[in-house]
Amino acid sequence: MCSSSCPLTEKPAAYIWYKNREFLYEDWSPWYQELLSSEEAVTYSCAVKGYEDLRAPEVSVGSVTPTCFNVTYAKGRMCSYKQTSVDESCSITYPREIHVQRTPADHRGHIRLTCNSSCFLTDPLISFVWYENRKPTVQEDKQIQVSTSDHDSLSCAVKGLEDVRSADVCGGDSCWSLNYVHSRICALEGSSVNISSKYSHPDYEQIQSKCWYKVKREAEQLTEDADHVEYDDSMKNQHILRLKKLKRDDSAEYRFTITTEYEEVTQSDFPGVTLIVTELRVKMSPSAVVTEGQRVTLTCSTSCPLTDNTNYIWYLNSRPLTPRENQNKHLILDPVSREDAGSYSCAVKTNKDISSAPKTLTVQSITGTRIRAAAGVSAALLGLILLTVFLCIR
Repeated sequence: MCSSSCPLTEKPAAYIWYKNREFLYEDWSPWYQELLSSEEAVTYSCAVKGYEDLRAPEVSVGSVTPTCFNVTYAKGRMCSYKQTSVDESCSITYPREIHVQRTPADHRGHIRLTCNSSCFLTDPLISFVWYENRKPTVQEDKQIQVSTSDHDSLSCAVKGLEDVRSADVCGGDSCWSLNYVHSRICALEGSSVNISSKYSHPDYEQIQSKCWYKVKREAEQLTEDADHVEYDDSMKNQHILRLKKLKRDDSAEYRFTITTEYEEVTQSDFPGVTLIVTELRVKMSPSAVVTEGQRVTLTCSTSCPLTDNTNYIWYLNSRPLTPRENQNKHLILDPVSREDAGSYSCAVKTNKDISSAPKTLTVQSITGTRIRAAAGVSAALLGLILLTVFLCIR
């Protein structure tokens, strides 16, 4: 995520992302939207549009596991506990998930809440942030005790990593809590998507209305539309926003709000659900024009990462290709032959009717290339000989 050391006084026009110091893309969302590479040679940076000279220090991503990921910073100010010089690089291991564990406390009528992370944190001076009804408290310990008679919702985060926050839990038997099933969603243009929230409320509170807001520059309340927007309120304590026939303009942040007779419950202090709508594109490396015998990699590319278990289908001249071993998002032709030339497109198995635009791969023969090269050399020599003869005659 691209963040600043102080709150911005105006909403940025866009965030700009760089890869290996080259412009990559710009977007309204501060969240990075493409697949991360764990290659050592790949670095990332960002800036706010209009302030490109104040670019963030470069970072590179190391190991990535289901529970943790490691980030190396070009400048050491992110690793203050190590007393690293700001001119030296440093590495931090980040958890991918934070959750609150409830256990009985020593005192009757109380419960113990523990802030746990999905991986072991090595910082010896680590502290935590606890939130009560979505507002930060002064508590910084890993464990706290609360009364079971409270009706407050509580959540936690590791201090300095507040972007990865736990779900709300109730200190007592019931409380106001509001959580999103997924914080970020990547979906294909033309497909449908479900954005889900789960909530709880005290028994004495009666809900009057539930609605979703689309947030870009301003918050826009979404009304039901049979062709595009649907509300699903059929499950207890869960509400689903269903968006159909997705367009690129649907990329935005979505927030759920509950209204009672006395108050409006929302998570305005925290991010909602970020939806990124992407198209499929075929990318060819090293290029779309190659010579037979070369290694060619075709990639079914998106502007945000789809789920890890996404299966892809490849087409050559509109006909599906037989899947090759260990090839899915990437189709590798090694060595490439004249028979591999043609128009390639790709699709996702769950949405076969949504495919990329076709892209043509041209494969030149080695013989033809050599003949053209030899002809070029011969023409150059002939020109040189004629020029020499002309000079001698003069």
